[in-house]
Amino acid sequence: MSARGTGRGTSAAPRQGAARIAAPTAPGIAARIASRGARAAHRAALVALLSAAGCGAHRAASDARVPAPAADAAVARPAPATGASAASAGAAGPALLAALAAGKVIDLTHTFDATTVYWPTEKEGFRLEVEHDGPTPGGWHYSANKIHAPEHGGTHMDAPVHFAEGRLPADRVPLAALIGPAVVVDVTARAAADRDYRVVPADLRRWEQAHGRIPDGAIVVMRSGWDARWPDRERVLGTAVPGDVANLHFPSFSLDAANWLLRERNVAGIAVDTPSIDYGPSKDFVVHRAMNGADKPGFENLAGLGRLPEAGAVLVVLPMKVGGGSGGPARVVAILP
Repeated sequence: MSARGTGRGTSAAPRQGAARIAAPTAPGIAARIASRGARAAHRAALVALLSAAGCGAHRAASDARVPAPAADAAVARPAPATGASAASAGAAGPALLAALAAGKVIDLTHTFDATTVYWPTEKEGFRLEVEHDGPTPGGWHYSANKIHAPEHGGTHMDAPVHFAEGRLPADRVPLAALIGPAVVVDVTARAAADRDYRVVPADLRRWEQAHGRIPDGAIVVMRSGWDARWPDRERVLGTAVPGDVANLHFPSFSLDAANWLLRERNVAGIAVDTPSIDYGPSKDFVVHRAMNGADKPGFENLAGLGRLPEAGAVLVVLPMKVGGGSGGPARVVAILP
């Protein structure tokens, strides 16, 4: 999302109390049992990823949550793993390599090129400027380019400062907010019937009925099937007219859903396969203001979400680390269970 206003962030409303949970039925008990497997898969994938990166695998193994360090604090080295955690860490690196070899690490990123979709108010999209491409006087090949692009377009991150004054810029968003269990909320059928559909708390509760409580540190992903429209600007945005923000149409999150996640769950962020975490006709960008105001990033224009299970995968978002930036292009991958 880009050039959509000068909204100031608003903090999430105070917690209103935990949602009441009905007495479990037999199907509900079965769903809870099934959800344990999904949570175990989340933990295993997180352990593999974090230990391969040199992090403390025992932290992910304990509760599948990666604690967020203070943005301005020095990153401490993890304590050496011992006992069972050491054995888990030792096995996790090869496990991640095995996942790569087995095709269980998948790319969820649209390619950046001349067809990349940007907000209608952007006057220039992605441009690759060739500086040199060919043989050198010494006889070897040399290729180098310059890239020109707005921060917000294609598969990218909205840093909290994007819609919340004084919140985290792109280079200070912690890794704990960029890596987490993927909670995939499928609204493909609803979005096909209503292109301005917004995810509501009932959609989130349906996910929990099937898979268990949304885990701490999760990235909640709306899957609408919109990525199949890429890069047709009119079908993605609702309009292909430059500067036209009056006719935008695509699904996303509702403010009620964003507030529910902020008040009732402990998520790392939200993601969509559409151009914005606010739905197309939005004029006040309330979801951005709520999530960014709580120092949560948003991830937009993800690709290939049809390959993700609703539970069990781990999402890894690697945005360009732009100093002071309000966001930036990102490579997004998922580790499948």
